[in-house]
Amino acid sequence: NGASQLCNSPRYCRHYPNHFSKETDIEFPTMFFRLGLLISLLAAPCVAFAPSTDVGRSSFVQQARLQQTQASSTTSRNTQLNMAATVDLKGKVAFIAGVADSTGYGWAIARALADAGATIIVGTWPPVLKIFQMGLRKGQFDEDSVLSDGSSMTIEKVYPLDAVFDTPDDIPDEIKSNKRYAGLDGYTISEVAANVAADYGKIDILVHSLANGPEVTKPLLETSRKGYLAASSASAYSAVSLLQSFGPIMNEGGSMLSLTYIASEKVIPGYGGGMSSAKAQLESDTRTLAYEAGRKWGVRVNTISAGPLKSRAASAIGKEPGKKTFIEYAIDYSNANAPLAQDLYSDDVGNASLFLNSPMSRTVTGVTLYVDNGLHAMGMALDSVSMKQEVPEPVEA
Repeated sequence: NGASQLCNSPRYCRHYPNHFSKETDIEFPTMFFRLGLLISLLAAPCVAFAPSTDVGRSSFVQQARLQQTQASSTTSRNTQLNMAATVDLKGKVAFIAGVADSTGYGWAIARALADAGATIIVGTWPPVLKIFQMGLRKGQFDEDSVLSDGSSMTIEKVYPLDAVFDTPDDIPDEIKSNKRYAGLDGYTISEVAANVAADYGKIDILVHSLANGPEVTKPLLETSRKGYLAASSASAYSAVSLLQSFGPIMNEGGSMLSLTYIASEKVIPGYGGGMSSAKAQLESDTRTLAYEAGRKWGVRVNTISAGPLKSRAASAIGKEPGKKTFIEYAIDYSNANAPLAQDLYSDDVGNASLFLNSPMSRTVTGVTLYVDNGLHAMGMALDSVSMKQEVPEPVEA
């Protein structure tokens, strides 16, 4: 019955030999003509079916493709893509919030962007601002500032920034009178954004590389409301506030990037005090902000879920005499269980950030990108005692 119904239309009759009609004789020549045309097209080079490389591409990508073509014509051995040589961020201004030394991911991101030609300005927590500025003057970070061409990264300006305060009215009296804040002003998020606008006009890249949980060593069951909300304020809402203030001074096509951690979705004992909740909040906000900032300013918003790194800040978590720190446990666990059994360097996150902050990712937004040697994909610990392969010997009766 189904075949009979289909044969009410001549175009389907050829599929059913027992239900031919006069129209079928007419369709056979047409069918053979189409078949011959299809065979001739399949015999042509496969590039005939490739979409035009210019469709939806920016001039930046066309230039990158030209550079790759020229490189491949001169040597067949250079198969590794040189991101710094391909990505051109000259004339772009990047503000990185949360840089206070050269050991963390914020510094690596700044150096990767500088290597591509971006102007680097940073925001530093006031209590460590003088130490950081002194280190820059004394050349303590020179070795970690070297770029691919042998030159050194220049941080054009360092702004005092305390990302838990949105406006001057939010600053409590105990902070105003704190000696570590003495002589400083204009360090709230809105004030820093206004100062950056006065100095540089508009920016193109905004990086949120900061987090703090005063009770991070406490299990969630022992975390106070004050500690929980403090972690959320400093580690998650600060990103929202940064984009609220900096979004209006960002060029269309710009990007914002933050850093998160796998504790947002997996249980990581030792990473407490509400920090796991704050990272989950940050990732959720990334998706919402991607929509809102994309429609409002044409700005992309992404986050990198980075693997464990022994930075200065991370090394301070759970530090007890004679015992490994939390970050040392985390690194050892990752090396033992990640699909890629290799060390993770800050530059790995820097390179990923270069992609996400460049025109190469012009259509990528609302994404959590894992840069952790694949540890996030694992559901079982390979170094667990239960994973040992020894078969117990039978016990004699």
